[in-house]
Amino acid sequence: MDGHGMAARTRLPVFLALLTVLVTACGALTPGTAADPDRPRTVPSQTAVPREDITLSLTFADAPALVDALAAAFHKRYPRITIEPRYTQFADYVQSIKLTMASDTAPDLAQFAVGMDDIAARGDILDLGPYRDAYGWRKKFPAAGLDQLTGSGERAAEGDHLYGVPAGLSMTGIYYNKELARKAGLSRPPRTLAEFDRQLAAVKKAGMTPLGVGALDSGGLHLWAALLNNAMEPEKYRAWVKGAKGATIETEEALAATAKLVEWSRKGYVGEAAGGTTQNDSTGAFVRGRSVFLVNGNWAAGQLSESMGKKAGFFLMPAARQGARAVSSGFSVSYAISSRTRHPRAAGAFLDFLASKEAQKIVAANGFLPVDEKAAPTPDGVLGEVARAHRRVTDDDGMNHFPDFTAPGMLDPLRAGVQKLLAGRTTPKGYLASLQDVWDERYGSGR
Repeated sequence: MDGHGMAARTRLPVFLALLTVLVTACGALTPGTAADPDRPRTVPSQTAVPREDITLSLTFADAPALVDALAAAFHKRYPRITIEPRYTQFADYVQSIKLTMASDTAPDLAQFAVGMDDIAARGDILDLGPYRDAYGWRKKFPAAGLDQLTGSGERAAEGDHLYGVPAGLSMTGIYYNKELARKAGLSRPPRTLAEFDRQLAAVKKAGMTPLGVGALDSGGLHLWAALLNNAMEPEKYRAWVKGAKGATIETEEALAATAKLVEWSRKGYVGEAAGGTTQNDSTGAFVRGRSVFLVNGNWAAGQLSESMGKKAGFFLMPAARQGARAVSSGFSVSYAISSRTRHPRAAGAFLDFLASKEAQKIVAANGFLPVDEKAAPTPDGVLGEVARAHRRVTDDDGMNHFPDFTAPGMLDPLRAGVQKLLAGRTTPKGYLASLQDVWDERYGSGR
């Protein structure tokens, strides 16, 4: 071997050692690579509101008008504390929130979204457990609203953690055009899944499109989740969403729900263009009388009430048995506190303010379901039907996470998978296996 080769061999270990040092150093400087052990992981238990002038920044992605109104009302109650909202479009928000909360310029408050469980595990948002006890949030907020904000995996199993507080609640279901339903011989919402099957067939026989579904984005997964909610026990489903050890979506119940979706598609109950239709477009088509039923959430109720008046109705996806537990998919517009905030007590005061009657009236006025149903009167028409259905779900402890909250990478296989199911390009077993693959990658198979 010549001297040049020997010199290269001598330099290589030194170079690798230096590279290791540099990578380690860069990793320590890269936001989100590791939790800072010196940063607080939980809020203080004191609830006294600070008396100095404080500005709290709040980053969010949903309902700017709602956030502005809540910030203004909170400032009126506590004139020395100002909320400074920072709006980001939802898609960009989900993609950037991990880096945002890990940076030295992280906001004081942030809307809870997909991926926040990872941020909580990393220590970039505070555990609100002490505030839950000090403020008495178990009495102020519904159990379902808080249970969805307790983390995932082992943290959820421990049951003592809390990483956000809900302002307003959401829920999905089925809207229907009462005039068109009567033309198909339908006089009431279905009370069982079998009855709904017969109604869909009657609408198809009458020459109308039964189900409007915007499967290009989230409408398709809402339909699948509605069927799944009634087929799979909520506790088993929630264990899967929360990453409980050994949980699986590959069950007989989930297979039956998915097969029902495929059956409806093959029978022509779902519009042919569903896979290329957005949720907004499917809603617009429903308003124009292009379908008798529409899969959507409470966020569409205001538009439908204004556009259709008394013609619009709402019901929950029915179960196999009449009088069964009322279940639905939903989540909340919720907010968390950054572990980098210098004002955790002021931020805690804002979260507690969300439970006030004043805040809940603002929530209701902006189209969301209030966490305190007594804070605002039940409206008339379809808005009232949505509110009463939500009360049934809350009373039955039947509110389930949206399925995409299972893992940050779950949304794409959910949406694309439902599109493939509707087009006959995958099987129910293949679809469920693809979802479980994402779950296993995140939590480990453990089965």
